[in-house]
Amino acid sequence: MNLVEEIAGELCKILLPIEDRVYSGNSESSVSVCTLSSMKLLDEIANSSLMSKINVAGRLLSENKGIDMLVRRVISNTKIRVIVLCGKDAAGHKPGYSLLCLHKNGMDGNGRIIGSQSPDPVVSLTNGEVSRFQNQIRIIDKIGETGISNLETAIIKIQ
Repeated sequence: MNLVEEIAGELCKILLPIEDRVYSGNSESSVSVCTLSSMKLLDEIANSSLMSKINVAGRLLSENKGIDMLVRRVISNTKIRVIVLCGKDAAGHKPGYSLLCLHKNGMDGNGRIIGSQSPDPVVSLTNGEVSRFQNQIRIIDKIGETGISNLETAIIKIQ
């Protein structure tokens, strides 16, 4: 990332703060849900009975710091084994696509997610964290799915 991009990113944090929204559900569940940029879907899930089948539900908006946070959060909870990746991927950044690339291909020696076409897919994860993520987690790719009933059907099949 160059200096201009870094400054722009810092300004966005100040002018347009995006709060981290993560909802806890059933602590015994092995399933987590990531709604990418679909905030309405996340709110629907958080306020539904589906939370009794989900360990944690949250969103993902960036292909770098967002992925860092998501990976660290899920590997710190050994009960989580599945991420249902759904909702709309953020245009331009495509963090969902980058998460899939990280899971499949890992990262290079500079922290760049191998195979990602996102603008800045550089993470600060260690090789050990990425390896643990790849081994612990299975990703169900439902990118683009925004219907809660379709997601509920997919989550019930996992159980």
